[in-house]
Amino acid sequence: MLPRQNLNRFLQVSQRRSFVNATGVPPKLFQLGILNHVAIATPNLEKATAFYRDILNGKCSEQIPLPEHGVTTVFVNLGNTKIELLHPLGDKSPIAGFLAKNKEGGMHHVCIEVDNVYTAMADVKAKGVRVLDKEPKIGAHGKPVVFLHPKDCGGVLVELEQR
Repeated sequence: MLPRQNLNRFLQVSQRRSFVNATGVPPKLFQLGILNHVAIATPNLEKATAFYRDILNGKCSEQIPLPEHGVTTVFVNLGNTKIELLHPLGDKSPIAGFLAKNKEGGMHHVCIEVDNVYTAMADVKAKGVRVLDKEPKIGAHGKPVVFLHPKDCGGVLVELEQR
């Protein structure tokens, strides 16, 4: 335990510290919202849907083709969040590359909501995080989304979605 004199000095020093990065951008231009979904890539969308619907008694959407993203999706509603099942669609699908490395499929990304995807994108870029697209795209929920490079996010592909 710190003596009272040392504790007061520690608190004074802590209050003076600023966590502004080298670019001078304030640390809280945006704040993360709720977890929107966890995306799972699957080589067999029908089989994966049947597992969540018939074995785990989940509420599954119909298949939603998203050619601009190169995927077909099915959402499993969990009440407080969702699971997004992803299957390749078209020749340039990013999911096809993922499945080539992970034959059985697996977790592909997490999606977190933000108030303003453009502000969040500018802020993370200023902090050195690579954004995979120059501009947000419209995602499966009809809202702007942007993906952050997994090498800058602890090995996890992160999707930010506007609320």
